[in-house]
Amino acid sequence: MITIGGRAHNMEEIVTVSKFGYPTLEISLDDPAVVSGWIPQLLEIKNTYGTAFLAHYPNEDNPFDLEVLRDKFLPRIKALMEISEQLDIRKATIHFWMDNRWAPADLIRGKIELLSRIVNYGNQYGITVCIENLTERPESFGPAFEAIPELRMTLDIGHAQLLAKQNTSFRFTEDCFPRIAHMHVHDNRGGTSVKDDLHLALGEGSVDYAAIIKSLVNKGYDSTITMEVKPQDMSRTKQTLEDCIRNFQNLS
Repeated sequence: MITIGGRAHNMEEIVTVSKFGYPTLEISLDDPAVVSGWIPQLLEIKNTYGTAFLAHYPNEDNPFDLEVLRDKFLPRIKALMEISEQLDIRKATIHFWMDNRWAPADLIRGKIELLSRIVNYGNQYGITVCIENLTERPESFGPAFEAIPELRMTLDIGHAQLLAKQNTSFRFTEDCFPRIAHMHVHDNRGGTSVKDDLHLALGEGSVDYAAIIKSLVNKGYDSTITMEVKPQDMSRTKQTLEDCIRNFQNLS
């Protein structure tokens, strides 16, 4: 069953979005020292609204420096997973950039080894680790998927619209479908830079979300979706998603 939930980047947003009553809420967990102080309030929210939290872990400190990743980023992720376990979080999205068009082969090899350790941490704490597409294409993730059988993917259909003639969600769905365990949905108008990652409500940009949802439904996608849009845009984005899913499920 497909489950649609919200997104919150800080405690203020967590409080706001939790009141919408979505079954899942993906929360940013960045600094272990800060997040550990949130635990009592998060547990209260969880108990009050019956919310299942998903985690969104921080960006890499330096995606090109294996030493920094090994000595600073990995311990940070492990500490956040310990906190995640206390919140009964079972799925987490991580950015771990490895676009083979720009990242050297030796860097990618080193990052795959580190990513394997992160997935092993996840196994210890009962957390499914999902790598999110940034600029990558399916062939960039191929070596990591081959080396790490338990690694899963968060398909971000907004990121897939950037730096691409055609939204790369279609290729990820075709080539990597068994790995897709989570989705981020939002809209934009294409582009080549971070400033073009607008996180608009579905229908306000050029992402062919209906065709993407159709291709996933046809393949049997039945997992979680997070609406990565502003809180005020979540209600209509949810309605758009539900209409798409219902229509395509009825056709299949």
